[in-house]
Amino acid sequence: MGDTRTRLLEGALETLRTQGIAKASARAIAAAAGVNQALVFYHFGSVDELLAAALRYGSEQRVAVYRERFASVTSLKELLDLGRSLHADERAAGNLAVLAQMLAGSQADERLAPATAGGLALWVAEVEDVLRRVLAGSPLAEFVDVAGLARATAAAFVGLELYEGVDKAGAEQAFDSLEQLAGLVTVLEDMGPIVRRTVRSRLRKANGD
Repeated sequence: MGDTRTRLLEGALETLRTQGIAKASARAIAAAAGVNQALVFYHFGSVDELLAAALRYGSEQRVAVYRERFASVTSLKELLDLGRSLHADERAAGNLAVLAQMLAGSQADERLAPATAGGLALWVAEVEDVLRRVLAGSPLAEFVDVAGLARATAAAFVGLELYEGVDKAGAEQAFDSLEQLAGLVTVLEDMGPIVRRTVRSRLRKANGD
């Protein structure tokens, strides 16, 4: 039973990668899994429930692959380097396409939204942990909403998957700009306590404190 469920989960992910959510029917998923389509309903009740479970399953698997690399990040530059590598690897494997397809499907079918948000939340949690660690002690730390920044970062990487499909050079430019921003933060942190105090003071004024 467990093996059949796993085959259906992986079959659903493969169908999303290769055919998109519009063609993710019980028949297509069962064919990808190599099982009878009646087993979709036996194990999951509906195609939507299977797709939701598949996204959770796939996200858990992929996040686990990168967890040690996230834990080893010590700077924003390293985080962006990891993000660029992760984006390339996951795009090549079709896994970013799965998230993009589920996001698209959630616009039309609200039953898919919680699972899609949950899948993204697994990535957001890893990014948020890294940001809290690398921004600790930074002059920006008290002015940055780390949780919001982590969500913006995750959303940007999924968005770049869609953007890269129509403007690859533009997506590359976006990555380069993010790296330049990370470099500026690193320079700021290396400028010493006087400059950091000045930056904090000006940021407070800008925020109306």
